[in-house]
Amino acid sequence: MVVDQIEAETSGWSGVPSIRLSSERVALVRGAVLMLFVLMVSAVLQLFVASRIQHSASQQRLHDRFRSALATGTAPVGSLDGEGQLVSAGTPVAYLQIPALGVEEVVVEGTSASNLYAGPGHRRDTPLPGQVGRSVIVGRRMLFGGPFSSLNQIKLRNEILATTAQGVFRFVVIGIRRAGDPLPEVPRGRASRLVLATAGGSGLNPSGVLWVDADLQGEAVGGPTRVLTSATLPGEEQAGSSDSRTLWALVLWLQLLLISVIGALWSWHRWGHALTWIVGTPVLLLVSNLVWDEFFRLLPNVV
Repeated sequence: MVVDQIEAETSGWSGVPSIRLSSERVALVRGAVLMLFVLMVSAVLQLFVASRIQHSASQQRLHDRFRSALATGTAPVGSLDGEGQLVSAGTPVAYLQIPALGVEEVVVEGTSASNLYAGPGHRRDTPLPGQVGRSVIVGRRMLFGGPFSSLNQIKLRNEILATTAQGVFRFVVIGIRRAGDPLPEVPRGRASRLVLATAGGSGLNPSGVLWVDADLQGEAVGGPTRVLTSATLPGEEQAGSSDSRTLWALVLWLQLLLISVIGALWSWHRWGHALTWIVGTPVLLLVSNLVWDEFFRLLPNVV
């Protein structure tokens, strides 16, 4: 009997570590599943809700700001502002309308991925719309409101209107092209051409860049010499490029998300399920949205 008792106690002791190890594994798996679930939910919210709200709010602010600048005569007409400094990225420089597609967007200076969160961007090494030469505007097809989501439906001879500090300019579409298609003839003399660019294909992995060429109907205006050239334009501002300059921020937000998940698991056991859902869900969604906000900078700026 004594031997049987000792064996029973010994077998009980030997089972303790395995039970503890099993609990740790369950907690680890539960944390991984929770983190994955939060990321998936926040990705859907960011793609289809938050980014569109962010774009809409940005456009409203930009519209008010650009209208005020036009009224006071302070809207940019070149690369430099009134103090001789480069016009800040994100400054509203034009108002773009494509009546056939229902597009009405304030255009900002700069075409990096973060610049295009607010709306279409003017490539800084090209003149403004209506000025002599070839002006390029880049816009997103899917994320942050997808202002150029229907650009692939544009037709030849469709009208494009661009309002800048120098007036309202009317362009007519002369061609739609993709990679490998022949380039249109270069504008000559005092002609003005507007080129719109967005992602080709579908989804988050574009199949190249879709280009729309439109020629000005009427007389072009002059403008200051551009300070930036195609050789000095930062690589992240080329159509189809990504922006990895803030990759460090993505790493920090991922670390914070991991800490938040660990905190939620601790709260789950300490405070109970109900309180954890109430307190933890907003925190996890907020941090994961910040993760996606940084991640989207790594995607091509035309998506």
